[in-house]
Amino acid sequence: MTKPDLPPDETPPTPDPTEQAPWGDPADIVRAILREEPMYSASQVAREAGLSLGDARRLWRALGFPEAEGAAVYTASDAAAIQSLVASIEGGLLDFDLAVTITRALGQTMARLADWEVAALVHRVEELQREVATEPGPEGRAAGRMTTAMRMLDDLSDGFEEMMIYAWRRHLAAAVSRIVALGESDDLHTTQLTVGFADIVSFTALSNEISRERIGDLVEVFESRCADVVAAQRGRVIKSIGDSVLFVNDDPIRAFDTAEGIITVIGRDSRMPDVRVGLASGSVVMRLGDVFGPPVNLAARLTAVARRNRIIIDQALAALLPADQFETRRLPERPVRGFGLVEPVAVRRH
Repeated sequence: MTKPDLPPDETPPTPDPTEQAPWGDPADIVRAILREEPMYSASQVAREAGLSLGDARRLWRALGFPEAEGAAVYTASDAAAIQSLVASIEGGLLDFDLAVTITRALGQTMARLADWEVAALVHRVEELQREVATEPGPEGRAAGRMTTAMRMLDDLSDGFEEMMIYAWRRHLAAAVSRIVALGESDDLHTTQLTVGFADIVSFTALSNEISRERIGDLVEVFESRCADVVAAQRGRVIKSIGDSVLFVNDDPIRAFDTAEGIITVIGRDSRMPDVRVGLASGSVVMRLGDVFGPPVNLAARLTAVARRNRIIIDQALAALLPADQFETRRLPERPVRGFGLVEPVAVRRH
């Protein structure tokens, strides 16, 4: 990205590339990761992009970053990114509100990805640090740990960026294919899906009984195993919330197979806690990478009805499952929050 031109009287001083500051300063860590010096204020970036200061701040907030009143915290890449977005707006591809929406989705996705990546690397940093000689004392260990972490990030960054773009394109192609599959539908945001909600039994009590490291490992295994099962059945994980995973599938039989697979790899593993799965079918609204509608809420509510390592479904899904492959049994009516009296359905294969 090109560096924006600035008025001569506002051009910031050029940083000295020979200066090497200690890793302990967060500002220096930011510079090392960004590989650029913060040079520009919000007003400078807004002026070069042809935006009002308010609109520039709105985009910055949408990315998930706090505002900086008059401080020079923006890099050349920050300014060029805003200019590219404005060019798309001026070209008619996006209006400003849609640009903010996409920017917010990007910011939230990248924030979670960054947190996930750093958390995953922590253990490896600690392992490598044991192999490196450091100065004695807490400060020496902290400096050594930071140096090791920065070296890892530097080595990984280029390859990981390529993988990130590759994965984005593959998921974009899949998302467009799903829209195309809706055919002549008048509403491209609404479709018929089976929604699944898998929930760890008694997670709160469990988290109070085991160590923080163990609970973190358990959640990671739970999420990764669920994701593998969902992908194998051609479904999609919509989101995971620590002790639960929300997934969807456009094929009701594959949705059941997903639920059964999750119980197999989680609930029937003696090292893992028990799990319950609720499934519901119907019309859902797809917005901003999430799904909404009665089937989503009902699938979550049905987990409270299910016994340990069992699947409970709604009547709509029961009607979609072939009778020659599945046996369904209506359970007694019971009140379900938000739905009144509901007859859950137990299901198993013949």
